[in-house]
Amino acid sequence: MEKKGFIYILTNHSHSVLYTGVTSNLAQRLYQHQTGVFKDAFTSKYHVYELVYYEEFDSITDAISREKQIKAGSRQKKVDLIERFNPEWKDLSKAVSRGLI
Repeated sequence: MEKKGFIYILTNHSHSVLYTGVTSNLAQRLYQHQTGVFKDAFTSKYHVYELVYYEEFDSITDAISREKQIKAGSRQKKVDLIERFNPEWKDLSKAVSRGLI
């Protein structure tokens, strides 16, 4: 059985930077971003730690396909996704770490 998958969009405090990623374990991946496990990573360099959007998939393969689709789109398309899902751009990472998502 294939692993579940998630795509997610992170932003920085001023919402000037967006990062789209894919993972099979959203809580663990967010922890890695927020604690700077990968010091030279884009998210560490630009302080991109706030989760503002995510989608869950039954398979990691489907999540990877969706990630490619989102990355191919414009910044405005990403902003539109976020604003439909999370109009106030609240940081959803605490809900993930508490197992609410």
